[in-house]
Amino acid sequence: MARYTGPKTKIARKFGEPIFGEDKVFAKRNYPPGQHGQNRRKKTSEYGTQLREKQKAKYTYGVLERQFRNLFEKAARTKGITGEVLLQLLESRLDNVVYRLGLAPSRPAARQLVLHKHINVNGKNVNIPSYRVMPGDVVTVREKSKSLEVIADSVSGFNHSKYPWIEWDNSIMGGKFLHVPAREDIPETIKEQLIVELYSK
Repeated sequence: MARYTGPKTKIARKFGEPIFGEDKVFAKRNYPPGQHGQNRRKKTSEYGTQLREKQKAKYTYGVLERQFRNLFEKAARTKGITGEVLLQLLESRLDNVVYRLGLAPSRPAARQLVLHKHINVNGKNVNIPSYRVMPGDVVTVREKSKSLEVIADSVSGFNHSKYPWIEWDNSIMGGKFLHVPAREDIPETIKEQLIVELYSK
C-alpha cells in the first residue's frame, strides 16, 4: 500500500507539532510553511478544523484514508466512546507498538522494521504493520535482528517506563502489551471528537 513520502517537516509545520518525531528543522521553524507563514491569520471553518484534525491523526499514525475510515467504522461499532476507541485501535497497531517500545526512532522506521521481518509477536514473525496487537501479546525483535544498529541506537537511553500499558523486558529485547491504553495515557494531542463530528455528517 502507498504511503506518504513527501516533505515531513512541511507537514509538521502545517500542524504546528513535530508529528513525525524529533525534527531539527521544525525546532527552528515551528510556524506554517510559505512566504507568509509567520503572519498568517486565516480563519478556519468548522469543517476545515475537523478535517485538519483527521489529517493530523492520519499523518501521525501513518495511515491512509481508506484504512483510517475502516478503523473509524470499526470504532463506531465497538462499545465505548468512538473517538477514544479510534485512538486505541491506532495505538494497537503493530508498527505503533514497536515505536512505543522504543525499538525504532519513529513510526515510519518502526513500519520498516515490521515490513522487513525484524519483529516477532508471541514468537512468530509478523510483517504486517497494521496487525492488531492484543492484551497479553509479547512483541520482540527477531533473534537475527538484535544486532541491528538502528534498533540498538533507538533502545539505548529510551525511557521504557513512559507508557504504562507496555512492560519492557530487556532480556528478550521486547515487551508485553499489557492492556489497551486509556485516553489520558495516550500522549498525542489529537482532538478525536472533531474527527467523530466530521465522519458523522
